[in-house]
Amino acid sequence: MNMPMIQANIGILQENARVILDACRKQGVQLAAVTKGVCAEPCIARALLDAGADMLADARIPNLRRLPPDKPRMLLRIADPQEAEAVVSSCEYSLQSTPQALAALGRAARKLGKRHQVILMIDLGDLREGIFYQDGDRILDTAALALSQEGLSLAGLGANLTCFGGILPDEHNMGILLGWARRIRERFHIPLPLVSGGNSSSLHLLLNGRLPRGINHLRVGEGLLLGMDTSVGKPMAQLSQRAFTQYARLVEVYHKPSRPEGKTGPNAFGESVSFEDRGPMARGILAIGRQDTDQGALTPRDERVRVLGGSSDHLLVDLTQAPGCQVGDVLGFYPGYSAMLRAYTSAYVAKSCIDTEGNLSHE
Repeated sequence: MNMPMIQANIGILQENARVILDACRKQGVQLAAVTKGVCAEPCIARALLDAGADMLADARIPNLRRLPPDKPRMLLRIADPQEAEAVVSSCEYSLQSTPQALAALGRAARKLGKRHQVILMIDLGDLREGIFYQDGDRILDTAALALSQEGLSLAGLGANLTCFGGILPDEHNMGILLGWARRIRERFHIPLPLVSGGNSSSLHLLLNGRLPRGINHLRVGEGLLLGMDTSVGKPMAQLSQRAFTQYARLVEVYHKPSRPEGKTGPNAFGESVSFEDRGPMARGILAIGRQDTDQGALTPRDERVRVLGGSSDHLLVDLTQAPGCQVGDVLGFYPGYSAMLRAYTSAYVAKSCIDTEGNLSHE
């Protein structure tokens, strides 16, 4: 196998998806499975669709173009008006917040002879994208503009939480979103079918039966892929955290001191680092670096191995408690979200999928 590599276990991914989808079905919620963390890797996208996801969502247009068109595709990042034609041609839904983008999307949809579905974003206090929820006139005017654009449909309202300001979704801010949905339905006499109540940080509300009635759409990536409750940064008991493994090969193993010698300055990334003196240790170097992973978001599969740090191209590990490891061996790590994202983004990391029995299904 080519190394370094990141591998997805399709069986685990689909089981995570089924747990979430079961809760969605019971509460009348549509699931947009977010593929940006895996750069729309085809075998993963197909697995999520086969598990029953209602749509697929991504933040990058090239990724959207990789997604199967079997079900609707959604652009998560608010559009650059200059890319309007690319947006309309690569997905059926998008999250939008500005009159400039809406006007450009309307022109593009008319030119391409398509009808594009827009979800208008409301900022509930996290201060990332969306019209601030207290700016009522602007919300109504922007909704009216979306409705006036031939080629566009106002499919719903949405909100994004935790990604910038760390504001958690709860009954209060979800209630504000629902209130705006009700007001727009009444003002414009439209169905406004979707109320998209956030991302993986809303997953704990769904799985615990506390998602406010009327929130009928979620955009879930990290929670589905890695089984993490992003509202508190902890694993969710109902889901698996072992769907992905990142592998790399040992290219050096030597006994050396545990503390560097000589005068110190910033490392290659401009960081000031310090090291505890643990005495001599067996130090290993793996052929993978910070260009390909996040060293701080790796958990060794072998509990005897300890991550020490890394540079652009190398990951350093303490092998003192794993004396059998030698040059040529492959070590595995469970990646956190940042490590997974960097691995799938890197052109230097091979990607593969295995099925439930461990058979290689794609590489």
